[in-house]
Amino acid sequence: MRKPVGVVAFAIFGVAACLAQAPSGPAAGAASAQRPNDCKPASTNVIAAEYPCIYPDRRVMLRIKAPDAHHVQALIGGGGAQTPMMDMVKQPDGNWTLTTPPIVEGFHYYSFYVDGVEMDDPGSHTFFGEMREISGIEIPSPRPEDAFYRVHDVPHGQVRSVLYYSKVVGKWRRCMVYTPPGYGKSTERYPVLYLLPGYGEDELGWFNQGRGNIILDNLIAAKKAIPMVVVSDDQFTALKPGESPLVFAAGPRRGGRPSFGTYGQTFTEVMLHDLIPAIQSQFRTLTDRDHRAMAGLSMGGMQMFLTVLPNLDKFAYFGGFSPGVPATALATITRDPAAFNKQEKLLWLGTGTVEKAHNPNIFVLHEALNKAGVKNTYYESPGTAHEWLTWRRDLNHFAPLLFRTSSK
Repeated sequence: MRKPVGVVAFAIFGVAACLAQAPSGPAAGAASAQRPNDCKPASTNVIAAEYPCIYPDRRVMLRIKAPDAHHVQALIGGGGAQTPMMDMVKQPDGNWTLTTPPIVEGFHYYSFYVDGVEMDDPGSHTFFGEMREISGIEIPSPRPEDAFYRVHDVPHGQVRSVLYYSKVVGKWRRCMVYTPPGYGKSTERYPVLYLLPGYGEDELGWFNQGRGNIILDNLIAAKKAIPMVVVSDDQFTALKPGESPLVFAAGPRRGGRPSFGTYGQTFTEVMLHDLIPAIQSQFRTLTDRDHRAMAGLSMGGMQMFLTVLPNLDKFAYFGGFSPGVPATALATITRDPAAFNKQEKLLWLGTGTVEKAHNPNIFVLHEALNKAGVKNTYYESPGTAHEWLTWRRDLNHFAPLLFRTSSK
């Protein structure tokens, strides 16, 4: 694939679900008229929907009613070579069914294709991802180490929908703001993490798909992270009149790609001139650079570099979760390693081990920074690809390092 001009090549399409090489248990597509007792409805189903359901070994049974259809397929993940279309089997009652191979724990998007027409699953909630509303499924993890994104009996913060006016783009915008437990009962001021979604997702992604508020609740309750305000905004809608973020690309579920010629410029203006002032005026926040962090996943990570590197006087902590890396980033960071290390308190990079095997750019950047003498923290999520479980783990490891060296 050709590299976009001025950008290191990287994966940008949402979630890539990892399927096992072969089904286990009953043959793929087999289903009984009744849901098997050991196949439990997914937590992401709409109320009273029995399908999709998940077996203990993480196989998923999908079902859709289409009695007049001739050919029905399902696709879980980003539509790449690792997640092929799977044929469904028509049952006598007009339902089409499929039992997938085991799927990696965490959150994944999926779609049905009924006689070639893409459809969401009526039994599933939809999420904004891959630049549209799309079905999603949460595959539970039995691993104790993944308990960090489950709801526990701890104090919980709030996620608020906040409107602010952007003079840069000339219209009202919405961001989502997490306030930590106890925010409404104190007069304390809090540090702020600006946390961006990936390509094709919006300001809801970090709290719907990513469970960012649950992760922060658990970290704060365990005293592993300092209470903080977290702000998530959608960089892809920060457009001046006449601007468009998309150029079209072929392939299943791929409506377009960002225009790399102009990507990121307007959102940086919106963030510095509109968003940060709005947050500081509406919430009790600490306003100096030592109490301000920025991070993002995938293309949100690239946006982070594009925003932070020209404005190091405004951010003391920054992180990239499977980030896209602008071609100029390494040269900018390594221009004066000693000065950079003195100024910045944390440069954090994360990727998944499966993702790294196909796209080692983040690891390569980490090694290059080490060679240049630039302090950075690097993390690999075991067994995951370019997907939400990688980024949930990234946040879980990143947030505890924030604001530790700051003083109020």
